[in-house]
Amino acid sequence: MNVTSFVPHARNLAARVILVLLATLATVAGCAQLKSMTSRDPHAGGDLPAGVTVFDDRYPAITKLDSSLLDALRESASEGADHGVEFVVNSGWRSPEFQQQLFDEAVATYGSAAQASQWVAPPTSSAHVTGDAVDIGGHDAQAWLSEYGPAYGLCQIYDNEPWHFELRPDAADTGCPATYADAAHRS
Repeated sequence: MNVTSFVPHARNLAARVILVLLATLATVAGCAQLKSMTSRDPHAGGDLPAGVTVFDDRYPAITKLDSSLLDALRESASEGADHGVEFVVNSGWRSPEFQQQLFDEAVATYGSAAQASQWVAPPTSSAHVTGDAVDIGGHDAQAWLSEYGPAYGLCQIYDNEPWHFELRPDAADTGCPATYADAAHRS
């Protein structure tokens, strides 16, 4: 038996082993990537846990708000705190996907897109998706903002949503514009 006849076979075997190892590594890396994609931050789309304030920069729902809106909120929240009022953010910026989820849930709850849109705008028209709206929790904070918010340019936009505020910079001089009945009636 000639030793040189085994060399090509050994090379083929080594090449196969290397290919199997590379395929295994690629599979492991792919699984790790898939796991990181499926276990991503549950707040990345804008969902918030209870008790988040306008000063909490750990959440995209806060950090992705329009910077002028966020500045006005923080200034008014500081003033409110001096009067014993705490501002809690129930919702701020939302990804289009999260906004669609909320809209779909509202359709299921209210029975139609027309009824749902009185409470939740679709992503194409939601001020939350652009970072231009915030929902403030707590009746005291809502009442305080309704009274003193215009001095900071913060205005309640909808009659049926006393928690929903948007920035209207001219409000400090001219007052807030008239409210809409609900999100469906916004022009």
